[in-house]
Amino acid sequence: KEPAPFFAAEVADSKDSSDDSSSASTSTMERERKPEFMAEASDALTAVGWSSPLDDAELTSEDPFVKKIDEQIQADFGVGLDELLNPAKVVNLERDLFNLRSELAYLTGKGDMDIADMTTEECDGGKGGEEADAIRKAIDKKEKSLLIERRAVFRGWLKNVFLGQAVLSLALSWVMVSNPASLFGGFDWFQTNNLDISIRVLGFWWWWLFIIPSLRSRRPRGGEKKALDIAFLGTPLVSLVAPALTKDTEAIWAANLAITVAAYAYGFLIYNENEEDDADGEGGGPAWLNFVFKSLDFGSGRERGARK
Repeated sequence: KEPAPFFAAEVADSKDSSDDSSSASTSTMERERKPEFMAEASDALTAVGWSSPLDDAELTSEDPFVKKIDEQIQADFGVGLDELLNPAKVVNLERDLFNLRSELAYLTGKGDMDIADMTTEECDGGKGGEEADAIRKAIDKKEKSLLIERRAVFRGWLKNVFLGQAVLSLALSWVMVSNPASLFGGFDWFQTNNLDISIRVLGFWWWWLFIIPSLRSRRPRGGEKKALDIAFLGTPLVSLVAPALTKDTEAIWAANLAITVAAYAYGFLIYNENEEDDADGEGGGPAWLNFVFKSLDFGSGRERGARK
């Protein structure tokens, strides 16, 4: 007899009190064998070229499960997965739906089947009791959320908005470090609280707080991404160390500008498309530095389901 899949719950109803103890014993055995079932399901998917999406392990752009999602989005909307506003959320929703549909198929009598290319209706054998109804509701909620996320494309005009924000922040920060009174001198709180120095300091920190993040929000690739990663790490170091050497806020602002320009030059000079991310997720530098750069991408969509 073929064993039930790992996610199976006890669905048989007890007819009398004597069956309760038997059912409890069977349930205990199933829970003990759950890791075995999970391993069997993972092995089955791996055998046909899929990296099992059944657990919470990190999925990369090279995973067949992610590639399949990318192909579907390109076919439906003409853009790749990494052009969506939140590609990581799309991958997570697809993974959850895969698991829920598999569980629904088992509970409704469809058995342990490959539901990779099946719709929810095709996975639903009907009935299944309250547990199946709860799964149907969860699937419906996630399908609606997925539909919204799949249509949320990162448009070119939005990239231009972030670029304009960076330019405005650049101009504003220079005025803040050079002559903050021209912006805030008309306000009583500026004179009363003697905020001249505070705003000047905030002006050169503006590089790390707004300018670099605005440029990074455009999701650049290649040399520019490498440059902005370096600048995002370098500008706070400059803003922390430079005040010990000079109190000239304009000079510190210029130092942040210099580190950003140098980062762009360095990024474009050393960038190699084949070495940006290898199959193991490592670049060409030290392991600790690669870890730092990879951490900068967390939450941006590149850490899961992003294109190399």
